[in-house]
Amino acid sequence: MAFLETDGGRVHYDHYRGDHGTTMVLIHGWGMSGDFWNSAVEALADAGVGAIVVDHRGCGRSDRDFADMSIEAIAGDVAAIVERSGVDRVVLNGWSLGGAVAVAAAGRLGDRVAGLVLTCAASPRYTQADGFPHGGKAEDVEGIAGAITADRAGFFRVLAKGAAAEGANPALTDWFERGFLASGPRASKTLLDLTTLDQRDLLASFAFPVLSIGGEKDTIADPAIAGFAANCARYGRLLMMDTGHSPHLEDPPRYNAAIVEFMESLT
Repeated sequence: MAFLETDGGRVHYDHYRGDHGTTMVLIHGWGMSGDFWNSAVEALADAGVGAIVVDHRGCGRSDRDFADMSIEAIAGDVAAIVERSGVDRVVLNGWSLGGAVAVAAAGRLGDRVAGLVLTCAASPRYTQADGFPHGGKAEDVEGIAGAITADRAGFFRVLAKGAAAEGANPALTDWFERGFLASGPRASKTLLDLTTLDQRDLLASFAFPVLSIGGEKDTIADPAIAGFAANCARYGRLLMMDTGHSPHLEDPPRYNAAIVEFMESLT
């Protein structure tokens, strides 16, 4: 367990070292924590691959009272943690909103980045725009903060049920609900960035491999976004899984095999 000290507070991360020349940086989805990556960390360790797991500002064991909760600020934390950890090459893996963080952090880290994994990511966009007919409407995202304030417990129960495909293990749904409820009161500020986020040019500029993993039954991030991301990237590849929004938790064996294979392909 370690903390990055910033001007606004402390950001928690764990660094699991491995023998592989490249480390995977795991960036969780909105309102969650690094604990939701534990299965992936175990699979990477079995393959000799190290991992860095980051808790967003306002989530997990990071401080709650940051003034700046933006995606760019979280990406800056990720980049600073990578530099502090002393690893030379990383693959950034972002789930949901963490995918947008991963893309932004990759833009900051430059030649340190060997690859990118987007897991049901909210990137390169999350809402509809010219040339991007996928996702929802900006006003829907804008309404989430108010809905959370009005009925935090009720909203998060519904959201937890949507974080995996219908019929998912109830224990998983309960875990999601506990994760959302544990997030800080300012975490919803991060979501507002998704109304205008546009990473199409940045994603297209990357000269390293990108694996975009989507869930065919995803009701939180339009599955078409995963395909768009794979086509947008210069060296993109798409893997669609028979899951909802959380393939790494709904089908860990297949998901973990895919990310280990991706890491091994970079050697």
